[in-house]
Amino acid sequence: MSKSKITVQLMSSALLPNDNIKLGDRLIKQLRIPTDRSIWLAYGSFKQEVRVYSGGKTATLRLHPSLFSRSGLLPRTVLNVKYNALEGTLRLGPLIGVMVSRYDSRDHGKPFGSISSFCLEMVKACKTQGAYVYFFTPDMIGSNLSSLEAVHYDAGWKKATFPAPDVINNRLFTRKLENSPSVQHFMKEVKSRFGTHVFNEKFLDKSEVFEALGSNEKLQPYLPESYLLRNFNTLKAMCRTHSTVFLKPVRGSLGTGIIRITRQGDGTYQTMTTSLAGTKKKTYPSLLKLFSTISLKMRKTRYQIQQGLDLIRIQGRNVDFRALVHKNKSGDWSVTSIVARIAGDNHFVSNLARGGSLSTVKDALASSGVPLTARQTALPRMKQAALEIASGLEKAIPLHFGELGIDLAVDTTGHIWLLEVNSKPSKSENAPLNSAKIRPSAVRLVQYCRYLSGF
Repeated sequence: MSKSKITVQLMSSALLPNDNIKLGDRLIKQLRIPTDRSIWLAYGSFKQEVRVYSGGKTATLRLHPSLFSRSGLLPRTVLNVKYNALEGTLRLGPLIGVMVSRYDSRDHGKPFGSISSFCLEMVKACKTQGAYVYFFTPDMIGSNLSSLEAVHYDAGWKKATFPAPDVINNRLFTRKLENSPSVQHFMKEVKSRFGTHVFNEKFLDKSEVFEALGSNEKLQPYLPESYLLRNFNTLKAMCRTHSTVFLKPVRGSLGTGIIRITRQGDGTYQTMTTSLAGTKKKTYPSLLKLFSTISLKMRKTRYQIQQGLDLIRIQGRNVDFRALVHKNKSGDWSVTSIVARIAGDNHFVSNLARGGSLSTVKDALASSGVPLTARQTALPRMKQAALEIASGLEKAIPLHFGELGIDLAVDTTGHIWLLEVNSKPSKSENAPLNSAKIRPSAVRLVQYCRYLSGF
């Protein structure tokens, strides 16, 4: 199979028959494309039988306007191309679909909500790599799965009809949407009917992650003691062993609903709970009294109870680290970025949504009081931990992931701990600390899509 990169251009109907295409002689020779018989032209799920004719010295592919219309191809698009002689198929792409939770054409500044800037970065990254991306919401999925009404960028966000893509990145923000019958049916059908690759298929529950990783001896040093909170005995045992524990909603996000329980010197227990309005404190005379309050919450929310750690702090504020890892152009896990997140005033969680701020790893460690020897090796050890956790998770959970946000912490001795793994890492919160126009995470995602689709 041979590969190249070409520029797709529109050719007027007066100069080119309907189902014929023109390619430059050099490309025909390089890709070994026959001109004495019909071949298949493919783009995503679209497939059309065509005849190839010489376009002379041009380095472009030229199509009849009606073929553009039926295929979803657009003029002036730069795409990779490969020819499979065994199948007789000339394939253009990759065509990438990003499934998002919202699109509002009236909101010109943020039509996709908080990920709007990132969506535009994906468009730019695709242009540099010979790929094409569109964005669609669950309500854009129709009964004809071979085509989608989707949103693309062409001097502004516009709707158009496209074939089902080669690769889908699931960026849905809610489990309700993700688990809806229409979305589940769509993902199953495009995989089986068109060979579409779908990655980051689902949200990860906290209990699911720690149970999956707990049996891996190599990863156990990173794991704080952690259980699904089922009853009072679990709470009692953990509070007896640790002076501080955390209750984290199994399906929580952005640090909302986390409860910190601290055993006081007089035998009472203090809770601090995060909410959108801020942090609330409350004191209980006994653990049993505390549990009676929590048990009311447990009727609607499942909690993971986790060992409290003596983490590094900067001016009394907790610090943790978000490692963003991606499958790269070779299909292997690689670390794209690691940033430090510092909790805001009166907060014990570091999420930016809760008033936290970002810092470089180097600056955060230098301000934290970590021993020099541990500080010098912390960053490479974090990278190693992130890669080992991503690899271990992939082996333990039979789902397809191409991007993970791995939250790590460093205690006062320099030991590295895993706090959480996020399969839908925020694109507004965890940007690198520079003003690059295209974030490395957008570039990595396109590279992985090319890998998956063979481009």
